[in-house]
Amino acid sequence: MAKEHLMRRAIKISVMLLLCVFQFTYAQEEEEDLGTETVTVTKAYTPTISDAFKIKSVPNMNDSIVLQKKKIDYSIFSVPVASTFTPAKAKASTVKKIPPPILFNSYASAGGGNPANIMAKFYTSHTIDRESGYTIGLDHNSSRGDFDNLPLNNIFSDTRLDASFKKRDRDYDWGADIGVQHQLYNWYGTPTDGPLFDPLALIDFDVIDARQNYFMGEAGAHVNFEDSYFKGAKLQYRRFWDAVKSGENRVILEPSFDFPLGEESFGIRFKADYVNGSFANADLNNTENTSGINYGHLQVGVNPSLTMLRDDLSLNLGINLVYGLDSERSDSNFYIYPAVTASYRLLDELAIAYAGIEGELIQNSYYGFVEENPFVSPTLTIQPTDNQYDSYIGLRGQLLPNLSYNVKGSYTAENRKPLFNLNPENTSRTDEKAYFYGNSFEVFYDDLKTLGIFAELNIDVNRNFTLGINGNYYNYNTETGNPAWNLPEVEASVFLDYQIGEKWFMGANLFYVGERKDFSQIAQPNTQPFDFPTTIIDLDSYFDANAHIGHRLTDQLSIFVRASNIANNNYQRWANFPVQGLQVLGGATFKFDL
Repeated sequence: MAKEHLMRRAIKISVMLLLCVFQFTYAQEEEEDLGTETVTVTKAYTPTISDAFKIKSVPNMNDSIVLQKKKIDYSIFSVPVASTFTPAKAKASTVKKIPPPILFNSYASAGGGNPANIMAKFYTSHTIDRESGYTIGLDHNSSRGDFDNLPLNNIFSDTRLDASFKKRDRDYDWGADIGVQHQLYNWYGTPTDGPLFDPLALIDFDVIDARQNYFMGEAGAHVNFEDSYFKGAKLQYRRFWDAVKSGENRVILEPSFDFPLGEESFGIRFKADYVNGSFANADLNNTENTSGINYGHLQVGVNPSLTMLRDDLSLNLGINLVYGLDSERSDSNFYIYPAVTASYRLLDELAIAYAGIEGELIQNSYYGFVEENPFVSPTLTIQPTDNQYDSYIGLRGQLLPNLSYNVKGSYTAENRKPLFNLNPENTSRTDEKAYFYGNSFEVFYDDLKTLGIFAELNIDVNRNFTLGINGNYYNYNTETGNPAWNLPEVEASVFLDYQIGEKWFMGANLFYVGERKDFSQIAQPNTQPFDFPTTIIDLDSYFDANAHIGHRLTDQLSIFVRASNIANNNYQRWANFPVQGLQVLGGATFKFDL
């Protein structure tokens, strides 16, 4: 068997050798001269790598004789071992925490000083639930100081009470507020010489009651919506009257809408403003108090605008359309004002350029005039101011993280700009009034163009120290050629607040007002007002400095001292009306939960 096996194997090997020799010989015979050809390569050679195939780490074996693994069972033989080791308890490292500030929802403040000055404040804020709450505030200031060289009393008092309620829901919030105010002033600013002090005038200042009382009550409401084209609305009503039968009503309604337009936003603001009132007393230019003054003005306006934001550019293109109606004269006008503003970041936060041109029909009112000058007579002519345009260009930014600036130049054109000037001294009036002795002001309307330059610098070193400086320069040009009565050309102010440690705090504000001009007139019987003898009054510039310092005795109780008019200068803010000199007032503030 072994020989047969060897023989078969030898035969197989011989046959394979013969096949190899035959194939080699055939290849030699077939080889011929192929000649030459030109081969043109139309594509560069791009080698590729064939995908790699992962070889299975565990091959599939179908051998029937593969050995099967034997199942092994494991078990643990546990033997208890006694141990006396006791690990020490770890102690966490303590972190020194700053105690949170104690907050109170109410505070009361009171103080007094010379000359017979009294102040009092109260404020409380309560949360009804997570969505709603209300606030109540009371503010009172009064003085009973007199001037030795003035014959009339100059008592002053201002008391205001405000309350508000706010509620916030998921998609909107709304609120309502009310306020009442009482103000007491005296027309104490009589001239120190002139015909009033002529013995023939027979004026007994001791029996003249120069007090004027103002009363105000107002109510308002607002609603704001989120994720809605209707953004919100505001409604306000105010009633204002005085002690000499003057009264005024004013209603303002302002709804607004916003519509997204891709990357832009289109907004529409509506406004309806109506004021009407009456004065029971006639203009002081009349020699007799023959009749009163009635007025009524309605404004209805719409302000469409398109807002565009492009990287560093912000642009608002709008127009202000207003219809104005004088209901007493049955006279109406339609006004078109520009409403265009823009800002551009030149150097990130370092320099931001801005510019704009805007206009509006300003609704003047008796209440607004009293807020600006409480010594006006209750014999005013109320007209709206046509602010044709207020154009400006400026640059603002932050030079340092705690140093910001703002510089602006402006040019304004206003028709019927209200200016205050003294009423004439009318000694021929037979009615018993306390405001026609050259000690009250009227409103004179003039067309005014104003060139203005404004600069401001704010320093915020940290939360404990802030300092601000600003200044204004104005150049006026009136249609009548008269000076811009009682308007200064230069104004400047400085203010600072400083928290000295945890217990002490202080602050100060200083302001400067440049020279102004006014004029006085002496009424003559059977003479037109433009023929009254007139004298120009030059009002000197003045500087006023105020400061305060306080100390926190506890988290709830602190004391303070305030000083006003530190320079002790009886300057005249209005002609014939000097202010009180140095005033020092001390008091305390107590915080609590109510």
